[in-house]
Amino acid sequence: MRWLHTYLSLLSLLMVLFFSITGLTLNHADWIVGSLRQSEKTGQIPPEWLSSGEPKKLEIVEKLRSEFGVRGAVEEFRIDDRECTVAFKGPGYSADAFITRTTGALQLTVAEEGSLAALNDLHKGRHTNKSWSWVIDISAIVLTLISLTGLGLLFYLKRIRTAGLLVVAGGAILLFLFARLTLG
Repeated sequence: MRWLHTYLSLLSLLMVLFFSITGLTLNHADWIVGSLRQSEKTGQIPPEWLSSGEPKKLEIVEKLRSEFGVRGAVEEFRIDDRECTVAFKGPGYSADAFITRTTGALQLTVAEEGSLAALNDLHKGRHTNKSWSWVIDISAIVLTLISLTGLGLLFYLKRIRTAGLLVVAGGAILLFLFARLTLG
Protein backbone atom coordinates (compact mmCIF):
# COMPACT_ATOMS: atom_id res chain seq x y z
CA MET A 1 0.00 0.00 0.00
CA ARG A 2 2.90 2.36 0.75
CA TRP A 3 4.39 1.66 -2.70
CA LEU A 4 1.04 2.35 -4.42
CA HIS A 5 0.46 5.53 -2.39
CA THR A 6 3.98 6.82 -3.11
CA TYR A 7 3.95 6.23 -6.85
CA LEU A 8 0.37 7.42 -7.39
CA SER A 9 1.33 10.60 -5.52
CA LEU A 10 4.41 11.09 -7.69
CA LEU A 11 2.48 10.33 -10.87
CA SER A 12 -0.18 12.90 -10.05
CA LEU A 13 2.04 15.58 -8.54
CA LEU A 14 1.56 18.04 -11.41
CA MET A 15 -2.16 17.23 -11.65
CA VAL A 16 -2.61 18.08 -7.97
CA LEU A 17 -0.56 21.26 -8.37
CA PHE A 18 -2.54 22.32 -11.46
CA PHE A 19 -5.98 21.71 -9.92
CA SER A 20 -4.92 23.28 -6.60
CA ILE A 21 -3.64 26.51 -8.14
CA THR A 22 -6.52 26.86 -10.58
CA GLY A 23 -8.96 26.05 -7.78
CA LEU A 24 -7.60 29.07 -5.90
CA THR A 25 -7.69 31.33 -8.96
CA LEU A 26 -11.28 30.29 -9.67
CA ASN A 27 -12.34 30.87 -6.08
CA HIS A 28 -10.61 34.27 -5.91
CA ALA A 29 -11.06 35.79 -9.34
CA ASP A 30 -10.76 39.25 -7.75
CA TRP A 31 -7.07 38.53 -7.01
CA ILE A 32 -6.29 38.44 -10.71
CA VAL A 33 -6.27 41.42 -13.02
CA GLY A 34 -8.02 40.44 -16.23
CA SER A 35 -6.31 40.59 -19.58
CA LEU A 36 -9.30 40.52 -21.92
CA ARG A 37 -8.25 41.27 -25.45
CA GLN A 38 -11.07 41.89 -27.86
CA SER A 39 -10.78 42.46 -31.58
CA GLU A 40 -13.17 42.96 -34.45
CA LYS A 41 -12.64 42.00 -38.05
CA THR A 42 -14.71 42.33 -41.18
CA GLY A 43 -14.64 40.27 -44.31
CA GLN A 44 -16.64 38.53 -46.95
CA ILE A 45 -18.17 35.08 -47.34
CA PRO A 46 -19.22 34.07 -50.87
CA PRO A 47 -22.95 34.95 -51.04
CA GLU A 48 -23.71 31.78 -53.00
CA TRP A 49 -22.74 29.76 -49.89
CA LEU A 50 -25.57 31.52 -48.02
CA SER A 51 -28.40 32.33 -50.39
CA SER A 52 -29.75 29.04 -51.69
CA GLY A 53 -31.60 27.04 -49.02
CA GLU A 54 -29.26 25.56 -46.43
CA PRO A 55 -25.97 27.47 -46.08
CA LYS A 56 -22.69 25.60 -46.69
CA LYS A 57 -21.74 25.30 -43.03
CA LEU A 58 -18.50 23.37 -43.43
CA GLU A 59 -17.13 25.76 -46.05
CA ILE A 60 -18.06 28.78 -43.92
CA VAL A 61 -16.42 27.35 -40.79
CA GLU A 62 -13.25 26.36 -42.66
CA LYS A 63 -13.00 29.81 -44.28
CA LEU A 64 -13.32 31.45 -40.85
CA ARG A 65 -10.57 29.17 -39.52
CA SER A 66 -8.17 29.57 -42.45
CA GLU A 67 -8.59 33.24 -43.34
CA PHE A 68 -9.41 34.76 -39.96
CA GLY A 69 -7.52 32.43 -37.60
CA VAL A 70 -10.63 31.43 -35.68
CA ARG A 71 -10.07 28.49 -33.34
CA GLY A 72 -12.06 26.49 -30.82
CA ALA A 73 -15.06 24.25 -31.33
CA VAL A 74 -18.20 25.39 -33.10
CA GLU A 75 -20.61 25.96 -30.23
CA GLU A 76 -23.53 27.21 -32.30
CA PHE A 77 -24.41 27.72 -35.95
CA ARG A 78 -27.68 29.64 -36.08
CA ILE A 79 -29.50 30.44 -39.31
CA ASP A 80 -32.41 32.79 -39.89
CA ASP A 81 -33.77 34.56 -42.96
CA ARG A 82 -31.35 37.51 -42.80
CA GLU A 83 -28.26 36.27 -40.98
CA CYS A 84 -26.07 33.35 -40.00
CA THR A 85 -24.34 33.41 -36.64
CA VAL A 86 -21.42 31.10 -35.89
CA ALA A 87 -20.05 30.91 -32.33
CA PHE A 88 -16.69 29.30 -31.54
CA LYS A 89 -15.57 28.53 -27.97
CA GLY A 90 -12.32 27.34 -26.47
CA PRO A 91 -10.62 27.64 -23.09
CA GLY A 92 -10.28 31.38 -22.46
CA TYR A 93 -11.43 32.14 -26.00
CA SER A 94 -14.57 32.94 -27.97
CA ALA A 95 -15.29 34.14 -31.48
CA ASP A 96 -18.66 35.17 -32.87
CA ALA A 97 -19.22 35.62 -36.61
CA PHE A 98 -22.26 37.45 -37.95
CA ILE A 99 -22.83 36.96 -41.68
CA THR A 100 -25.48 38.75 -43.75
CA ARG A 101 -27.08 36.12 -45.98
CA THR A 102 -27.83 38.37 -48.96
CA THR A 103 -24.40 40.02 -49.29
CA GLY A 104 -22.01 37.68 -47.45
CA ALA A 105 -20.76 40.60 -45.32
CA LEU A 106 -18.97 39.26 -42.26
CA GLN A 107 -18.41 40.85 -38.87
CA LEU A 108 -16.24 38.82 -36.50
CA THR A 109 -15.69 39.53 -32.80
CA VAL A 110 -12.88 37.64 -31.06
CA ALA A 111 -12.39 37.70 -27.27
CA GLU A 112 -9.22 36.25 -25.73
CA GLU A 113 -9.17 36.28 -21.94
CA GLY A 114 -5.54 35.30 -21.42
CA SER A 115 -3.64 32.30 -20.14
CA LEU A 116 -5.07 32.26 -16.65
CA ALA A 117 -8.66 32.24 -17.94
CA ALA A 118 -7.72 29.39 -20.28
CA LEU A 119 -6.24 27.43 -17.34
CA ASN A 120 -9.37 28.11 -15.27
CA ASP A 121 -11.54 26.83 -18.12
CA LEU A 122 -9.38 23.70 -18.28
CA HIS A 123 -9.94 23.23 -14.54
CA LYS A 124 -13.70 23.31 -15.10
CA GLY A 125 -13.57 21.33 -18.34
CA ARG A 126 -15.34 24.22 -20.03
CA HIS A 127 -15.09 24.45 -23.84
CA THR A 128 -12.70 21.48 -23.97
CA ASN A 129 -12.69 18.24 -25.91
CA LYS A 130 -13.16 14.60 -24.90
CA SER A 131 -9.45 14.02 -24.29
CA TRP A 132 -9.38 16.76 -21.64
CA SER A 133 -12.49 15.24 -20.07
CA TRP A 134 -10.46 12.03 -19.71
CA VAL A 135 -7.64 13.98 -18.01
CA ILE A 136 -10.13 15.33 -15.46
CA ASP A 137 -11.65 11.87 -14.87
CA ILE A 138 -8.25 10.18 -14.51
CA SER A 139 -7.12 12.92 -12.12
CA ALA A 140 -10.21 12.39 -9.98
CA ILE A 141 -9.68 8.63 -9.90
CA VAL A 142 -5.97 8.93 -9.04
CA LEU A 143 -6.66 11.48 -6.30
CA THR A 144 -9.35 9.19 -4.86
CA LEU A 145 -6.88 6.29 -4.86
CA ILE A 146 -4.23 8.46 -3.19
CA SER A 147 -6.71 9.41 -0.46
CA LEU A 148 -7.82 5.83 0.08
CA THR A 149 -4.27 4.41 0.15
CA GLY A 150 -3.25 7.20 2.55
CA LEU A 151 -6.13 6.28 4.83
CA GLY A 152 -5.21 2.61 4.49
CA LEU A 153 -1.61 3.39 5.47
CA LEU A 154 -2.88 5.13 8.58
CA PHE A 155 -4.34 1.83 9.82
CA TYR A 156 -0.92 0.15 9.49
CA LEU A 157 1.04 2.84 11.34
CA LYS A 158 0.32 1.95 14.97
CA ARG A 159 2.21 4.90 16.49
CA ILE A 160 0.08 7.55 14.80
CA ARG A 161 -3.11 5.60 14.05
CA THR A 162 -5.26 7.10 16.84
CA ALA A 163 -4.03 10.66 16.37
CA GLY A 164 -4.34 10.34 12.60
CA LEU A 165 -7.88 9.01 12.76
CA LEU A 166 -8.81 11.85 15.14
CA VAL A 167 -7.43 14.38 12.63
CA VAL A 168 -9.36 12.67 9.79
CA ALA A 169 -12.55 12.76 11.92
CA GLY A 170 -11.94 16.43 12.74
CA GLY A 171 -11.50 17.22 9.04
CA ALA A 172 -14.71 15.34 8.21
CA ILE A 173 -16.63 17.25 10.90
CA LEU A 174 -15.28 20.61 9.66
CA LEU A 175 -16.18 19.75 6.07
CA PHE A 176 -19.68 18.72 7.13
CA LEU A 177 -20.15 21.92 9.19
CA PHE A 178 -18.97 24.22 6.39
CA ALA A 179 -21.15 22.40 3.88
CA ARG A 180 -24.12 22.67 6.26
CA LEU A 181 -23.51 26.41 6.77
CA THR A 182 -23.17 26.98 3.03
CA LEU A 183 -26.30 25.03 2.11
CA GLY A 184 -28.33 26.69 4.84
